Amino acid sequence: MSSRITAILVLALLISGGATYLVYRVLAAKTAPGTPGGTTPVVMAARDIMLGALIKDVDLKMAPWAGPVPKGVVLKPETIIGRGVISPIWEGQPLVDKNLAAEGAGGGLAATIPPGMRAVAVRVNDIVGVAGFIGPGTKVDVLIAGVPPGSQAPNGPKVKTLLQNIQILSAGQNIQKDAEGKPVAVPVVNMLVTPEQAEILSLASNETRIQLILRNPLDTESSKTNGVAMSTLFGDAAKPPAAAAAPRARVVAALVKPPAPQPPKVVLVPVYQIEIFNGPQRSEAKFAHPSEEKK
Repeated sequence: MSSRITAILVLALLISGGATYLVYRVLAAKTAPGTPGGTTPVVMAARDIMLGALIKDVDLKMAPWAGPVPKGVVLKPETIIGRGVISPIWEGQPLVDKNLAAEGAGGGLAATIPPGMRAVAVRVNDIVGVAGFIGPGTKVDVLIAGVPPGSQAPNGPKVKTLLQNIQILSAGQNIQKDAEGKPVAVPVVNMLVTPEQAEILSLASNETRIQLILRNPLDTESSKTNGVAMSTLFGDAAKPPAAAAAPRARVVAALVKPPAPQPPKVVLVPVYQIEIFNGPQRSEAKFAHPSEEKK
């Protein structure tokens, strides 16, 4: 073999080796964990995990995740064992931290209550509970009916909207949503409210009659109502007295006839006459009374 052929073979071998190395580096970069195009082992649900359940070993499995890992996805199963589920997780779904209660919060209904909120139990029946169609996750308005406080209640009992767009946490002991929306008769429902709303609802449930009104969960707009009194239903609502109108000055034009001329009035003035004797001489004097002279 000539030296020329040997040099060509060596050069070809070097070129092929360099190309192979470059291809290897590119493929290794694409398949590296956590990089675009690669895979990362993440914690996924081995079966459906319902709301309020506690995470167990048998509920989890490790599976590869292609591409960038979403924020909050759990990478180590031991970090979430024993935490409560606050949102249903389905089989094969990656576990995300926001779907789990805080560590130590436990499971059940209490774990589903967001920070700063409260759960208030309200006794219901078939009428108050909208024939059993109020279940976990539904939204309702709360109406109250009764006689307003005070001795003056001329319009009789009154009903008004007390709270709006309140979420139902549980119906009885059931905290799971019914996918088919079947009615379930329960004696008590738990509502998700603020601390201020909890005080209002507690007082209203003890002092008035409560009625729950089912609403569309997509309808979040609050309505402004004035309430309805018993007298309004019969059309006898007492109307407030109208304010007295201020008196208006009226200008009246009239033809006034001038008075007829009167004849001169004759006034008789009494005159006093006095006889005066001065020795043998006699004289008379006449004058009117001082009061008559002033007239």
